[in-house]
Amino acid sequence: MKYTNTDKAPAAIGPYSQAVTAGGFLFISGQTPFSPETGETIGTDVAGQAEQACKNIGEILKANDLTFEDVVKTTCFITDMADFGAFNEVYAKYFVSKPARSCVAVKELPKSILCEIEVIAAAK
Repeated sequence: MKYTNTDKAPAAIGPYSQAVTAGGFLFISGQTPFSPETGETIGTDVAGQAEQACKNIGEILKANDLTFEDVVKTTCFITDMADFGAFNEVYAKYFVSKPARSCVAVKELPKSILCEIEVIAAAK
């Protein structure tokens, strides 16, 4: 297994890795709207937070010489299904290849954020 640790995405805030490559796939831990520099939440609504989460995903993909085109599956967590449309607008800008996806509403996310996205990509 190969572990990813880039300072261009937020550091893990628990006992896990930003991403792990194994079996021909890159598994990216749930990415949040946290600033890689400060750890603070970027964005006050789901669209702003989804934008930052996607930027963080992009940096982890880049650190592994991958792009959003290599993503095969995402799992998305939002705290309010009323935000589904706004979340999708941002998501669609990044995941243009339309990978398989699950999206669920959850009661709460760390630091009261509004969304989180985890990714599986085909590794090169």
